[in-house]
Amino acid sequence: MTLNTDHYARCIRTLELTLDQLKKVEPDSIEFEIFRNAAVKGFELTLETAGKLLRKALKAYTGRPREVDGLTYKEVLRQSAKHSLLSTDEVTRWFAYRDNRNDTAHDYGVGFADETLNLLPSFVSDAQALEAVLREKLGQIDA
Repeated sequence: MTLNTDHYARCIRTLELTLDQLKKVEPDSIEFEIFRNAAVKGFELTLETAGKLLRKALKAYTGRPREVDGLTYKEVLRQSAKHSLLSTDEVTRWFAYRDNRNDTAHDYGVGFADETLNLLPSFVSDAQALEAVLREKLGQIDA
């Protein structure tokens, strides 16, 4: 099985560039709000894309793809550690990212957005590391 990680890599890069732009604007400006909102949405998209890729990757390690389809997001993360796609420390951090993402469905306030922004530098690093592992272990094909 091979995976195409191009879309995932682009999501990560877009999030990185959004964070770079966010640093360049005044915190009380409308531009800051625009880039903050874009960063939160970019985080959500990147996290969901990672989960979908991990789910596909796990199917390469099992003879029961439907079983993988039934896993929760956190179970996908745990199984990813068992197959050396993530370390146990990375899984712990990905749990925190997922918990934060689940909170976005319920809290749209500034405090929540700031909490998400604080996670993003480590999230970007972890997302990049995961993309490299998936590309290395499962190759890449054109879409």
